[in-house]
Amino acid sequence: MSTPPLDVQRLIEAETPYPVDLIEEHINPTFTKVLRMLGYDVTYTRGVGAYLYDTRGNRYIDCLSGFGQFALGRNHPVVRDALKQAMDLDLPGLPKFGAPRLSGLLAKKLLAIAPGELDTVYFCNSGAEGAETAIKYARAATGRTRIIYLNKSYHGLTTGALAATAPEFQDGFGPMTPGFTAVPMNDPDALAYELAKGDVAGFMFEPIQGKGVFLPDEGYLTEAAALCRKHGALLIADEVQTGLGRTGRMFACEHWGIEPDLLILSKALSGGYVPVGAVLSKRWIHDKVFSSLDRCVVHSTTFGQGDLAMTAGLATLHVLEHERLVERARDVGDYLLGRLRAMTQKYELVRDVRGKGLMIAIAFGPPRSLKLKLGWSLLHKVDAGLFPQAVLMPLFKQHHVLAQVAGHHMDVIKLIPPLVLSREDADAIVDAFDATIGACHRFPGPAWEIGKNLAQQVRRRHDVAEPAGV
Repeated sequence: MSTPPLDVQRLIEAETPYPVDLIEEHINPTFTKVLRMLGYDVTYTRGVGAYLYDTRGNRYIDCLSGFGQFALGRNHPVVRDALKQAMDLDLPGLPKFGAPRLSGLLAKKLLAIAPGELDTVYFCNSGAEGAETAIKYARAATGRTRIIYLNKSYHGLTTGALAATAPEFQDGFGPMTPGFTAVPMNDPDALAYELAKGDVAGFMFEPIQGKGVFLPDEGYLTEAAALCRKHGALLIADEVQTGLGRTGRMFACEHWGIEPDLLILSKALSGGYVPVGAVLSKRWIHDKVFSSLDRCVVHSTTFGQGDLAMTAGLATLHVLEHERLVERARDVGDYLLGRLRAMTQKYELVRDVRGKGLMIAIAFGPPRSLKLKLGWSLLHKVDAGLFPQAVLMPLFKQHHVLAQVAGHHMDVIKLIPPLVLSREDADAIVDAFDATIGACHRFPGPAWEIGKNLAQQVRRRHDVAEPAGV
């Protein structure tokens, strides 16, 4: 008796007309409280390029892009076709004690575009898994144990990566794995002090920090790299979010001429279809990890080098090259940054607009005028993260732009749209912010009413925290 095919379309239409209800019942009821509180509990029916569509036919510009995984946009036809081809080939797939067909090809292409002299690749399934790999590699290669990371970093939520991530993600999960020390960004003296102790295996950093979109001072990473070389510590670049074109260069390290010893990738490498991560390293580091025949799989993962993941990665690099998406991210990003920066002169609530390429932050600050100061103070007394939500909610509901708060208790909104974003999309984003932030400068007014309603809900629901994203 043959197994009947699974009718996915019927299943979706019949069983998930309101997917948020199933998420609430079976997966994460706290998250659904947040969605409902913010009005983000819409039912999306499809995604194409830089857009999401809901059951009412509304089109949303996606400035969140799945925390960066949809760099090519959603459902890119070239990636989809490549995956169909791979499935039709009936590839043997993960023989485990044998050589996979596609992983060597993807490794070769990644190393060809990587900065510096990286020449081996380890494939995993996520950015956090990549961070764990880099930590182990650094310790095995140097014989040291300590990892230095930057304040406000985000390297992942698995146990080792979590120890190198900002404290708000660590709360309730202690004690943390020992051997991790935080230093302030843009303070080379603090880094030098820790490195001089002689026990540091590696310095792990995001070239641009995802939480808050904080950029390093112009000479900081160059000096940090020199200090690591001087003290024998490895330079570990976490490009999980910044890599593969996000900042207008293939890798964000290239903005400062940095050549890391270890480079972590994920998110965009998936093509938006199949989870995949990669750690690029120098050969001598790899040889220290896999140092003998009996250690040939001393570090491994069951699903690493899977055919569909490798196909998605190969298709992603193909699209980036042929559609010139890195250059597009730079050009459209510069245009969007320029237009958004004009708001710092127009609106007293807008303090800073920063970023590179299509990784942008809009930072707000206390206003000067008395009435606005009152509203600002009232919201911040309840919760430090409420004001950006008072901007994001009408931005989403009225203008159909999906974005996120840049981090816990930050008056910062972050934009990481797909690299296929057009200038017309950029104009629509600016117009939406212009209207929404303009409304915030009327007190009392609709934006402050939203903030007040949010504050009341927060008071009633002390168990609900603000969503900060990854």
